[in-house]
Amino acid sequence: MKILTIPRRLATPALLASLLLGGAHALAAQAAPADRPAMRGQPDGATPVAKLVAEPASLTLRAGQTVPFKVRAYDAAGKEIPSPFVRVNAGTRAVRFSDSTVTATVAGRYEATAMAAGPNGTPVTLAIPVTVSWPALAKLEIASSGNALYAGLTQAHKLKGWHADNSERTGLTGNWRSSDTKIATVNRFGDVTALAAGTVTITAEAEGQRATKTITIGANPVASIEITIAESQIRTGDVIHLKAVAKRSTGSEVQGAPVTWSYTYTPDDSIAPAGLPGGAGIVQFDRFAANYPGRYVLLAQSGGAYAQHTIQVNPRDVRQRIEVTSRGTINSTHTSDLWPWTGKDGRDYVLVGTWGGDGYGLVFDITNLDNIIKTDSVKIDARTINDVTVSPDGRYGVLSREGASNRVNGVVILDLANPAHPKIAATFDQELTGGVHNMFATNDYLFAISGGSKYVIIDVRDIYKPKYVSEYRHPNARIHDLWVRDGIAYSAQGGVGVVVVDVGNGKYGGSIESPKLITTYKVNSGHEIYPYFQQKTGRTYLFIGDEEMSRRGRTWEGTQYSLSGPDGKPPKNGIAQTSGGYTHIVDFTDPMNPIPVGRYHLEDYGSHDIIVEDDILYQAYYDGGVRVVDVSGELLGNIYDQNREIAVFKPYDPDGYTPNAPFVMNAMPWKGRVLFTDFNSGLWAAKLIPKPFVP
Repeated sequence: MKILTIPRRLATPALLASLLLGGAHALAAQAAPADRPAMRGQPDGATPVAKLVAEPASLTLRAGQTVPFKVRAYDAAGKEIPSPFVRVNAGTRAVRFSDSTVTATVAGRYEATAMAAGPNGTPVTLAIPVTVSWPALAKLEIASSGNALYAGLTQAHKLKGWHADNSERTGLTGNWRSSDTKIATVNRFGDVTALAAGTVTITAEAEGQRATKTITIGANPVASIEITIAESQIRTGDVIHLKAVAKRSTGSEVQGAPVTWSYTYTPDDSIAPAGLPGGAGIVQFDRFAANYPGRYVLLAQSGGAYAQHTIQVNPRDVRQRIEVTSRGTINSTHTSDLWPWTGKDGRDYVLVGTWGGDGYGLVFDITNLDNIIKTDSVKIDARTINDVTVSPDGRYGVLSREGASNRVNGVVILDLANPAHPKIAATFDQELTGGVHNMFATNDYLFAISGGSKYVIIDVRDIYKPKYVSEYRHPNARIHDLWVRDGIAYSAQGGVGVVVVDVGNGKYGGSIESPKLITTYKVNSGHEIYPYFQQKTGRTYLFIGDEEMSRRGRTWEGTQYSLSGPDGKPPKNGIAQTSGGYTHIVDFTDPMNPIPVGRYHLEDYGSHDIIVEDDILYQAYYDGGVRVVDVSGELLGNIYDQNREIAVFKPYDPDGYTPNAPFVMNAMPWKGRVLFTDFNSGLWAAKLIPKPFVP
């Protein structure tokens, strides 16, 4: 049984097929041409499946364990079908299927579903119960902030546990107790409240393991608090750092005294009549941001001492009208990715990929963004060109290949000397046989993701003779997206999160020939990623997209869209796709100490490709359209709540492959305009209309 895994940009449609089962995430398929299975349905000439049998019929395993697993398919006569085409979907990243095994990472009860095409393409399904338990704990530890604890104060403690293989247990809870409740008490969350000076031992027990922590509590020396916040007026979404000094009665500072922050809120006239849609503001990481305009009173407290500071928050009105200026209509097939560049002839062009389009890459002249003109197309051996890219110097372009006739796939390198009419310079497939779903191009090197398992680095200084240089594979992960900046490769890898590798920066000991891991960051997302250096603040932010094709478990579960019609091909004039998930925002200024500061979250839609330029986020938000968002200054909380959206456009097209079904795949800024591709209607160009000057 061969498993299909989905790396980057148009992983979308691949995952969409799994919606026949009402789920997504872990998508598996048995023997079929590279990534074609989940996208096209049953291969041409394949025997219809009448029955599926899982071996074993149900799965019981521990988190971190891998066990054998197989699905057999039988025809109507009861004969086993060799190399069957089967998808297995658990609806969660906690259970992952590979060629002949299943691996679990989080304890719980799940139900996987196997699916194959039966007569006339109708799905045949099989439910597979999956029970995952945690392995035994080997070590337990109580962690705290490390600040001094004084009588009258509360300090949070966290229980951390590890298994025998040194993997950390998540979501651990325990039973807490204090050795002397007259000195300090502890609640079930590990919050220790000091009542009097003295020494006390806090004990936590979980699953047969015990941890203790001895705490010395001093008399509270804090007599007053002085707030040192300079700001008195900000806009929604602006971040201020919470600063306060705890002082003794003598006026000297009490070093390390914990200060607790909170706020009260009085809405302004624009909010009060309708009420609040959510939380008014956020206090986290010693920072504060307001979601809505009004008056906020910030409260600082340490024991019996407290102080307050009033902030006026004004509306953040960054809205602009967005207007379509031209189109490169594509409605005979689905559209995937785009990449604009300035050609050697001085004119501007964009390379566009097609999904399920029998291997056509398209070239458009976009010199006049009020009149987009198609100049040529390039035919390659592929069912889908999911990703396209162009080198920064405009010397070469690349088309990714999935579903090639020989199942080898790889990439096709284009000579852009004549940009309006590219010609094929070379095809490269060494170590790229699993289907290339995403790429990243520099002037000298091409990074190509191989079957979701690794990325391969290719020397393209001579585009007619590309050479294998090196590769990077991270254990127990499925790579989906990759972006390289300043010699550092940031990749989104399901099962691990963010994987950061030195591929030539040198600071961390890596090179292009010998990539070296810098760090990983655990996040419940493994799809799109974009690293952005914000010049005004000096911070580096990672924008990380979920790309969830299942809405199962949400109040609105979506349309249950499928890409596979009765003939196994994408149905024209079908129903609209739906999506879920959101974009995470992580302060990655110190890669060894990342801080999850915010998100961009719209409940009814899901995020896809991400680009940030000049403090503006250009977000392809699938059925939520293209969204242009202000991400200036420090970020904290859900930026959707903070009136940071500049413009939104949903490309409805009655003549689309699926009519009136916006599903934006990619969006990029280009010379003051916004370029984006829609899965059902092709290439679009738009511009933002400046606001009239108000003296």
